Amino acid sequence: MAKEKDVILMFDKPDFVVKLHEYVLEVDLKEGVKKKLEAFLESDQLAKKSLGFIFQVVVPLDVWLKDIESVTIDKNGATQIAIPGHKDISIPLELDESKKLVSKLNELIPIAKRKDMKEREILKKMQIKL
Repeated sequence: MAKEKDVILMFDKPDFVVKLHEYVLEVDLKEGVKKKLEAFLESDQLAKKSLGFIFQVVVPLDVWLKDIESVTIDKNGATQIAIPGHKDISIPLELDESKKLVSKLNELIPIAKRKDMKEREILKKMQIKL
């Protein structure tokens, strides 16, 4: 997806890696059957759209920041991400890691939403002119 140099914040855990980019949050599993399933869903956009919601509990997928409704920290210190129309994502991080991630997400999400709104306005104006 995005280049490694574009990573704003990263947590490398034993079973997964969390990478926060300017407009996308990636949660990638490292090994095993889940990793193979994740690779399949990431490589096949049709499968991702049709099956992605089924596997969201098992395999976290990339999340556009503009699509995130809210981020919180649960009682165990994990980061909870609410996405309208989808099952919430829980990222099992240490409390200090979750605090860093939630803080940065709360900073970047409004920027991503504004950018998306501007792009939609531009597209709407372009369609009217056509």
